[in-house]
Amino acid sequence: MLRSEASFAKASEPEGGSPPSFAGLHSPASEGRRSLRRGAVIRGLPGVRVRRPLCLAIGVFDGVHLGHQAIVGTAVKMAGEGGRGAVPAVLTFDPHPDIVLSPHGAPALLTTTDEKIELLRSLGIELVIVVEFTRAFADTRAEEFIAEVVGKRLRACCAVVGEGWRFGAGGKGDLRMLRQMAAAFGFGVRAVGRVRRAGQLVSSTRVRTLLSHGRVSAAKALLGRPYALSGEVVAGDGRGRALGFPTANLRVAPEKLIPADGVYACLARVKRPGAGGQGCLRPAVASIGVRPTFERAGQRRVEVHLLEGGRVPDAAVRGSEATSLGSTSLLGGVIGVQFIARLRGERRFPSAEALARQMEMDCQRAQRAVARRGWNRAR
Repeated sequence: MLRSEASFAKASEPEGGSPPSFAGLHSPASEGRRSLRRGAVIRGLPGVRVRRPLCLAIGVFDGVHLGHQAIVGTAVKMAGEGGRGAVPAVLTFDPHPDIVLSPHGAPALLTTTDEKIELLRSLGIELVIVVEFTRAFADTRAEEFIAEVVGKRLRACCAVVGEGWRFGAGGKGDLRMLRQMAAAFGFGVRAVGRVRRAGQLVSSTRVRTLLSHGRVSAAKALLGRPYALSGEVVAGDGRGRALGFPTANLRVAPEKLIPADGVYACLARVKRPGAGGQGCLRPAVASIGVRPTFERAGQRRVEVHLLEGGRVPDAAVRGSEATSLGSTSLLGGVIGVQFIARLRGERRFPSAEALARQMEMDCQRAQRAVARRGWNRAR
């Protein structure tokens, strides 16, 4: 529960030169100051007052789809208008509220918090405030959230939200309440209408449904970019290498949505262990599933085979199934996968040889699918 107004005001005052964190959320004042100067990230509400006004987009923003981009883009545009010197900022939540409120029915995430932050930065957001969403925070009254957080603590000059946004305990806060309270605290409100594509509303739920059916191209149309995931390269059992198609096995964050089982044409961004920078971008084939040709009840896996004018030479492979670039093993590195097109569903083959022949065709189709999208320009 947020503090009362009196205790809130007291908590914002320095004590011994170092103001405490707000409402038990872990954000030391020194961290807040550094983050504000860099225009980066504050995890937890800051323990210092904001010196420049914030043009604040508020929401969960899972997936940062076209609808979210419209909200965020409005905040960025408004921050630059009228010479107000405002900072385009986002207030978002971690974990996803549904994980706290409906843990057994919570959806898989389209973006991890770190992925979300990077996407928001790419849209021109200079400050991301990530509030820890707890059961106590969920019990905050809607009026208290607007008054204490948006109005007093963050000193927003404007709040930008989706027209259907609900907030506060029981979802009792709505756009009408927000506008009424904004007038009292002297900040503006901009409601952004819902975005439609092909006659349907763009929503995180819709994107999840498409991905759960393997429709990555349709999901891309709602996201404005290919759906992506990343994972650490871990050791496998060498089956891909034995077939002539060495693969990197990815350990994906457990909360992350993985598309439907099948084989996909992809772009893979490869970061070798210990390497800096973003890594190089390569065409690839991703296989998702339980490998029914070899196992009856196998563990679901994400495996990536890098393409380089054909197969990656076996001599380049070190470890069980750690694909490599040059002579450096990828085991322990990170591969990010952008899904371009679904090539086929997963199925059981009568023999390993039959599977290898199909994998050869999959690689050829993946090369063509990626080439049609001009992957070289994305390097």
